[in-house]
Amino acid sequence: MQKRHADPLRYLNEQIISTEKHIVPFVQEMKPIVADMQVLEIGCGEGGNLKPFLDLGCICTGVDFSIPKIEKGKAYYSTHSKSVNITLISEDIYKIKEFQAKFDLIIVRDVIEHIHDQDKFLGLMKSLLAVNGVAFFAFPPWQNPFGGHQQICENKLLSALPYYHLLPVALYKGMLKLLGESDAKITSLLEIKETGISLERFEKLLTKNGYKQLKRTLYFVNPNYEIKFGLKPRVLYGIFAIPYFRNFITTCGYYLITLQ
Repeated sequence: MQKRHADPLRYLNEQIISTEKHIVPFVQEMKPIVADMQVLEIGCGEGGNLKPFLDLGCICTGVDFSIPKIEKGKAYYSTHSKSVNITLISEDIYKIKEFQAKFDLIIVRDVIEHIHDQDKFLGLMKSLLAVNGVAFFAFPPWQNPFGGHQQICENKLLSALPYYHLLPVALYKGMLKLLGESDAKITSLLEIKETGISLERFEKLLTKNGYKQLKRTLYFVNPNYEIKFGLKPRVLYGIFAIPYFRNFITTCGYYLITLQ
């Protein structure tokens, strides 16, 4: 496991920097970010992705399953000068009956690949968008070198080895067990294998649910890697962006979508 995965504050700060530098400009090209804009992040963790929008005067809401993460986020934002403009909620998004407002921007970053019924999720999201609202998605396609999130493994070899998450379930599970991963970690990794999503499946689900793409950028080098590893983001072009093949070399897809 990389040290950053065990340090929530470092992870939060990485999110803030990456969002400010890459996601805010990506959204602003199609949707101006203005004061009092309603912003929702689903699967917000400690809420790091929301800070750049809060700083710009947006009214921010974050939802996450994890009570500890939400509590850490609340503590972090308690001293922010605009703390009254951010609400963090620990709850299943499906169980929240009603929000106080519709949202001009919904952020779903590194989350869709963990959701079991992605079709149902995209259907739910339609009811949360304001008129002319947009949603930002960022996720790694399942087939990419670390699409199985194996970097969270305790074993150093397993955390650095690409593509083996594509093995059949029995072989994958056996390899994880043989090299000392805990039952809890193996269960988590197998769940990620079950919910992993390709670029093509995501785009088909967008069409099925009545969304249109406003903008899409596929990255050979994920923008997150700039703050994590000092690597400059690289966009996927030409022959490397051929459907299906691109899943194996795309480390992240950025999408901005709206309802048709």
